[in-house]
Amino acid sequence: MTYSVAVSGASGYAGGEILRLLAQHPDAEIRTVTAHSSAGDPLIQHQPHLRSLRHLELQPTTPEVLAGHDVVFLALPHGQSGQYTHALGDAALVIDAGADHRLTSESDWNAFYGDGFNEPWTYGVPELIVPGGKQREVLRGATRIAAPGCNASTVSLSLAPGVAAGVIDSSDIVSVLAVGPSGAGKSLKTNLLGSELMGTATPYAVGGTHRHIPEIQQALRAAGATDPRISFTPVLVPMARGILATSTAPIADGVTDAQIRDAWEAAYGDEIFVQLLPAGAMPRTADVVGANTALIGLAIDRAANRVVVVTAVDNLAKGTAGAAIQSMNIALGLDEATALTVNGVAP
Repeated sequence: MTYSVAVSGASGYAGGEILRLLAQHPDAEIRTVTAHSSAGDPLIQHQPHLRSLRHLELQPTTPEVLAGHDVVFLALPHGQSGQYTHALGDAALVIDAGADHRLTSESDWNAFYGDGFNEPWTYGVPELIVPGGKQREVLRGATRIAAPGCNASTVSLSLAPGVAAGVIDSSDIVSVLAVGPSGAGKSLKTNLLGSELMGTATPYAVGGTHRHIPEIQQALRAAGATDPRISFTPVLVPMARGILATSTAPIADGVTDAQIRDAWEAAYGDEIFVQLLPAGAMPRTADVVGANTALIGLAIDRAANRVVVVTAVDNLAKGTAGAAIQSMNIALGLDEATALTVNGVAP
């Protein structure tokens, strides 16, 4: 069966990455692409790398244009998806790449995003540990999926095995992330200009203000944490794509080094797209560019009594679009890896 697909926000980075991956999907027909201010333009004008889709023209983003497809991807700014999701009742599968349907707590939404809470959808991180197994089991047959925040899923995948196995103390987590500016979208902002980014590293949303914090806490609670607390500091660095997340947490009392490594090996040993590197090896963002892969390095710092987890992902691929398409594959009963690759692009 071939599924008809519509992608909103197709002129942006996340929408463009969804299209790049879907263009290779044997079971998907990209029928409609939509945008806001660029409606009426050829898609290729805004996504010149998508040569196989040069025949498509950007349509207005309206419920009427999006309706009638088997799968609808919403790659819109936070707070804008809700107005469309209520009008897409007959769409078989809707996947939101924004934040509107990620959080289960209305108070968390109001604290970090403001008013306009929407119902939570099935969370689109298949490898995440949840009660009874992995999130992919919940995704099977889902009709409404919330793709994750790229920083949030990176940190959650980093730490969930230690939480689930009880080998770390989740009340004192520290995460520092080197992040490429494509995660902020294509909006013209002074701090995202090349002349402002080159040759510097710039922290932002410091001191517990980043919107992905409640999403991380929600995921870690699902893995078994009772009161996860995290100091979360993202840092913009001059690379177009990528996240390198360094997360640390205290080692639980009486836990051995072997038990710590066993927790991550047990969680990800059979996974395709989340891979634990050999002892002593650490990941690089360069090795996951264009791939739906999260590479994890694990170190045990006995002097500080902390576990150190370093995870590299491509924020647009595994962090957003790849997670969305992987979740789509599971929901539709397709091979989970269809149109996705573990191989990066080098140099």
